[in-house]
Amino acid sequence: MKTRIFIAAMLLFATCNLYAAESEKTVMLQTDTGTLEGTLLVPNTSKKIPAALIIAGSGPTDRDGNNPAMTNNSLKMLAVELSKKEIASLRYDKRGIGESKIAACKEEDLRFEHYISDAQGWIEFLKKDKRFKQIIIIGHSEGSLLGMIVSQKINVDKFISIAGSGRSADKSLKEQLKSQPPEILEMSLPIIDKLVQGKTVSDVHPILYSLFRPSVQPYMISWFKYDPAQEIAKLKIPVLIIQGSTDIQVSKNDAEMLAKANQKAEIRIIEGMNHIFKKAELDRMKNIQTYNQPQLPVMPELIESIVGFIDNK
Repeated sequence: MKTRIFIAAMLLFATCNLYAAESEKTVMLQTDTGTLEGTLLVPNTSKKIPAALIIAGSGPTDRDGNNPAMTNNSLKMLAVELSKKEIASLRYDKRGIGESKIAACKEEDLRFEHYISDAQGWIEFLKKDKRFKQIIIIGHSEGSLLGMIVSQKINVDKFISIAGSGRSADKSLKEQLKSQPPEILEMSLPIIDKLVQGKTVSDVHPILYSLFRPSVQPYMISWFKYDPAQEIAKLKIPVLIIQGSTDIQVSKNDAEMLAKANQKAEIRIIEGMNHIFKKAELDRMKNIQTYNQPQLPVMPELIESIVGFIDNK
């Protein structure tokens, strides 16, 4: 009798694992420069459910929220927790990153609009899936700005910004450069101002070359022209702005700028949450340590805020 119970339990365990495996699927999106790859995570349910497109932040950040210098699995954990609440999600490697490396442009040809177009393509992909009753965009960090713009170009039901800047990238860059030696800031400001005007700069000091190399300047020009406060003000759909109180990359002031620009938006400040959704202190060293601790869970208050907003009719 005990043997039968054990066998039945093992079969049930195997079946549950089978269903769990079937709910996660690798998906592809064709672009003008190559194929993008993403992960579609769908809860096992027969009813129609919401689906969220999760857009990663800047730099070489992959679909899971990781890059060559850090592994925290923040976006993967977000997707898994949403699945437990019967919310599907699609997260993807940006062009040139991870399994989407094949879709990379030459650096001098890359524009911010490429990322906008890619995110729009993924929304169109989700819209074709009849299992989903509403489509939501969740943009993290730079992905917040991308999500705002995409939400204007294609019909989605709701938009969620997590740790989104309230200032254009040129202003954020100037602020960051204030922590550098004065001569670095002094040399950088005229270059940034020229890029904001849409003009490239050929004479770049070697010490600034990695930041302002000629091949990356066209991308910076295309990026600087978008002001998050102006873009979020254009949205007519429900908006949720989420900000962690111990985020050392984006501040509470940024969230308040966005909320002021779109006064119908809801705003949630999550105490003790840092830029990658983990519980952390404000101490910079201790905060950054969490960026390489994938065993740390994302904060439950983040999931509660997102689920409550999505479920609210």
